[in-house]
Amino acid sequence: MESFREIPAGGKPVKRAYVALMLWFVGRAIQAAARVDEAVGEEFAALPEGFAFSLEVLPGGPAMIVGKDEDGRVRYRGWRPAGRRLDLRMKIKNLEGALLMFTFQESTATATARDRLIVDGEVPAARAVVRILDRVEVYLLPKIVAKLAVKRYPDWPWQEKIANRLRIYAGAILGFP
Repeated sequence: MESFREIPAGGKPVKRAYVALMLWFVGRAIQAAARVDEAVGEEFAALPEGFAFSLEVLPGGPAMIVGKDEDGRVRYRGWRPAGRRLDLRMKIKNLEGALLMFTFQESTATATARDRLIVDGEVPAARAVVRILDRVEVYLLPKIVAKLAVKRYPDWPWQEKIANRLRIYAGAILGFP
C-alpha cells in the first residue's frame, strides 16, 4: 500500500477564472448601473453612507467588492476582501454553486433557497443587494437567459432597456466611474 502516491484534487483553474471574470465584470457593471439606472441608484441611496459589500466564493475563491465612497458614488473596489471594512458579506459556499449562478442556470433566489449562499450582515441590506444584482443581470443578459437568472423579468420599454444596456456595457468595459 505504501507504493501508491497520493494525488491531490485539481484546483479547477478554468472554472475559477470564469467566476473571477464574471465577478469582475458584474462589479464594474453595478458601478455603471448606479449611474445609469434610477432604481439601482435609489437602492444604493437608501443604504447607509460608506456602505460596502462583497460577494465571495468559498473557500478562498474569487470575490468582488462594491461600495459607496465618501461622495456617495458607487465604486467597484476590487476583489480582495481581506482587511476591508464590509457591512455585508455574501458568500457562495463553493465553486460549483457559483458556476450555477454565473452560468445563469440558477437565480440568486433559488441559490438562497437551496442553501448555497451565506449572508453575513443585515437582511434588509442583503435584499437590496440582491435586487441590484437582479436588475444588473437583466441589463447584461439577453432576455431568454435573464428570465432564468432572475425571479421576475421586468416589463420595460425596449428603447430604454437597450439605451441603458449600452451605457452599462460601455461603463463596465471602459471603467467609467
